[in-house]
Amino acid sequence: MQKIRNVFDAILKYGHDEDFVPDASEDFSATTAPAGSAEKIEILRRRVELGLPLWHQDDRCDYSGLTGAIRPRE
Repeated sequence: MQKIRNVFDAILKYGHDEDFVPDASEDFSATTAPAGSAEKIEILRRRVELGLPLWHQDDRCDYSGLTGAIRPRE
């Protein structure tokens, strides 16, 4: 078995992202998680892991209706 020594060896063995074609299966659903949240990052990670498209056309695109903690200035 050939040892992978650098990124070029990895590309030769496994291909590269230009070959990746996501598959929008029934597991691909929209999320209401706000951008930048830990929940949204986990959803994006899971989508990549499952070979799904990264973005869904119905994902939350704004912060309307959300409330956050307000910390008083000291």
